[in-house]
Amino acid sequence: MSFADRLQRAWYQGHPALCVLAPLELLYRRVVETKRRRFLKGESAAYRAPVPVIVVGNITVGGTGKTPLILWLIEHCRSRGLRVGVVSRGYGAKPSALPWRVQPEHSAEQSGDEPLLIVQRTGVPLMIDPDRSRAVRCLLETESLDLILSDDGLQHYRLARDLELVLIDAARGLGNRRCLPAGPLREPAERLNSVDAVLVNGTDSDTADGYAFSLKPVALVELCSGERWPLDHFPAGQLLHAVAGIGNPQRFFTTLETLHWRPIPHPFADHAAYSQEQLEFSPALPLVMTEKDAVKCRAFAPPGWSYLQVHAVPSAAFVTWFDGQLARLLPDHS
Repeated sequence: MSFADRLQRAWYQGHPALCVLAPLELLYRRVVETKRRRFLKGESAAYRAPVPVIVVGNITVGGTGKTPLILWLIEHCRSRGLRVGVVSRGYGAKPSALPWRVQPEHSAEQSGDEPLLIVQRTGVPLMIDPDRSRAVRCLLETESLDLILSDDGLQHYRLARDLELVLIDAARGLGNRRCLPAGPLREPAERLNSVDAVLVNGTDSDTADGYAFSLKPVALVELCSGERWPLDHFPAGQLLHAVAGIGNPQRFFTTLETLHWRPIPHPFADHAAYSQEQLEFSPALPLVMTEKDAVKCRAFAPPGWSYLQVHAVPSAAFVTWFDGQLARLLPDHS
């Protein structure tokens, strides 16, 4: 287990040694709180786009289901006749220039795994740049858009926003509720009081803590052919290798178990790069991975490797609320 894995386990399961990180946590909190205070007072430069900007983010380190929600938002807004664009930091990407317009034929190494997944699934105009305000400007120079979705960027205060949506993983919650590096929080827990909506991934009912949100498996997709297989492609009790290089790999393994398969878990670091040799496990069994991993493995995947495609399912109450926000932000389109 890597140091990062041990630290994350300590954040969510507790460890007395974390107390030695308290001075660093205090310093971190001062920095992020000062940054936000300056943004709220208008003391720091923030770009205000000519179209509404919706930020989809989290206050915790690790996966919360952000990418599936972005995919749902793209399709939902399009169904309302809206032209949607996306900006992203492009974590781990190595483009030849910035900002960088992601195309479906690009590699994950060049464009980042999550941005490439979004573009390959939806064809949405998507620009990556750590400076998201610059990415928005560049996107609007080349596309006529009604709305911008910012993939992550809740703490990127150089970009003004009209709506903030935050995701929380129901199983892990806020961990020990402490800020980095003593805990998993990017901002203090009180930050949730100021966002527009909280979605709790892994719940079926809305609560005072947020709207319900779940990920629904819909199909297996073979990497090399793109052929879609039904969820009963493998019989109940099938033993298979499960690969997940995401923020919370256990959520993926648990999903496979709910489909009545018996996954042998192979967790990797978030955004991990792969080779075919790394994924040739023994014994020889079917291999299933996440869609985020699949965009990095298509070039060398042999027949039989597949990924589990999932769709985001927010609660009806969230959909109603969100449609109301769209009507408020874009009255000419309501």
